[in-house]
Amino acid sequence: MRNKYTFQILTLIAPSVICLLIWMMVPLLLAINFSFQDFYLQDLSKTGYVGFKNYYYLFNERNFLSSLITTLIFVISIILFTVTLGLALSVLLNQDFYGKGLTRILVISPFLVAPTVAAGIWKLMLMSPTFGLFKWVSKSFGYNPIDWFGDLPLFSIIIIVCWQWLPFALLILLTALQSLPKDQVEAARIDGANELQIFISITINHLKRPIAIVIMLETIFVLNLFAHIYSTTNGGPGNATTNLPYLIYQKALLDYDVGGAAAGGIIAVIFANIVAFFLLSFLSKNIN
Repeated sequence: MRNKYTFQILTLIAPSVICLLIWMMVPLLLAINFSFQDFYLQDLSKTGYVGFKNYYYLFNERNFLSSLITTLIFVISIILFTVTLGLALSVLLNQDFYGKGLTRILVISPFLVAPTVAAGIWKLMLMSPTFGLFKWVSKSFGYNPIDWFGDLPLFSIIIIVCWQWLPFALLILLTALQSLPKDQVEAARIDGANELQIFISITINHLKRPIAIVIMLETIFVLNLFAHIYSTTNGGPGNATTNLPYLIYQKALLDYDVGGAAAGGIIAVIFANIVAFFLLSFLSKNIN
């Protein structure tokens, strides 16, 4: 009877699993196949298998190592900022005050803005050295305006992405805070614990799993960061903001090197899985 029930379950979920595997594996297998070919869109007559040549050239390319470092800088800085500030804001917004509902909506709203729109707002309306709001503020205090995307390109993109993804961290952590058992907090106060001790011993311990979820999902997103870079700096100045996804885009659609782009894509998948493995290992040891 149990085997029959198990067979029925497998029969019901099999179509979805098969469709998911096809949807995931076919593009991956095609990318692996192209990564071993000398495949240029401008000259299809020279297409042929070249083994690991694309990987060799990619690893020896000057921009490849810098793109990996830039990707890691984006991941580490954005996650540190959003999780830290998101935790602080979630504690503040969990308090009772007038206009709490409206404040929460306003704080969360940047997450609903499309990445290209968010990048355009910051680039043209806020950070522009010609007519941006920050230029007006600098002039008001007697300082010369900063060319954000010329002098501080990496920092500028980090600010934009943090502005957009901070509400996500805030929303997850605030929801988790509202499920914190109040009797534990009251018992700790009765035992003489101050607010800092309660925050470290009870609140942080309660938020370990939500923080892990935020870190995992934001890591996946930031490893694939592209729209903000494309809409603001185009990977420049020079290669200052070229991360791994943007390098793959340059290979495929600017250099027409499908083989090199496919090799970069496979490396990006391996890199993402390595990061995810170590992240999951670290989190599993520290959230139990």
